[in-house]
Amino acid sequence: MWCIPELNEEFIQRMEKILKTYEKPYNLNEPVMCFDEKPVQLLSDSRKPLLMRPGTIKKTDSEYVRKGTANIFVTVEPKAGNHYLYVTRNKTGNEFAKVIKRLSEKYPNAKTIHLVMDNYGTHTLKSLTNVFGSFQGKRIWRKFTVHYTPNHASWLNQAEIGISMVSKQCLGKSRTGDFDTLRNKVNAWQKKANKKKMKIHWKFTTKKAREKFKY
Repeated sequence: MWCIPELNEEFIQRMEKILKTYEKPYNLNEPVMCFDEKPVQLLSDSRKPLLMRPGTIKKTDSEYVRKGTANIFVTVEPKAGNHYLYVTRNKTGNEFAKVIKRLSEKYPNAKTIHLVMDNYGTHTLKSLTNVFGSFQGKRIWRKFTVHYTPNHASWLNQAEIGISMVSKQCLGKSRTGDFDTLRNKVNAWQKKANKKKMKIHWKFTTKKAREKFKY
């Protein structure tokens, strides 16, 4: 959903900074990664599913049992078709910091890693220094060039497309009742997506933004 409450100078600057980053040619020394989270409800069937027979439609009872919640950190490198997914119990600053550290290790020789994400409260250097200490936290954070999306502009983050892919192709409409099963499903999808190099072909450019919003 495109939701733009006010097309002010800050919004335009942030938007164009991200769009110009997307428009750069692929560069292994400066990979562009998009990051977001997806909350997941853990649900199990309250009744044993009916046995399926060839040619019949799968039937799912409307009743279910809540088994808590989980979180999926979704990171995609659109032009390379790389997907890095991390299933966690929650999306606290501690979990964010651990994921950012793991992402920094994906490209040890990169000059910088461009990271597009929203300005959620935990998406800061402080989360890393709380977990790893001031020196190491700052060292990890310096690996990234962070591009925060404007408020109410999650559509600028290609990780939203990555989340949609995971939701449709991995989670689907079936229920997942426990954390380990969710993690196994997500890891299997990630392996398949990376093998196929499932890229995202972004078409919204700076030029189109200026035409669309008439500024």
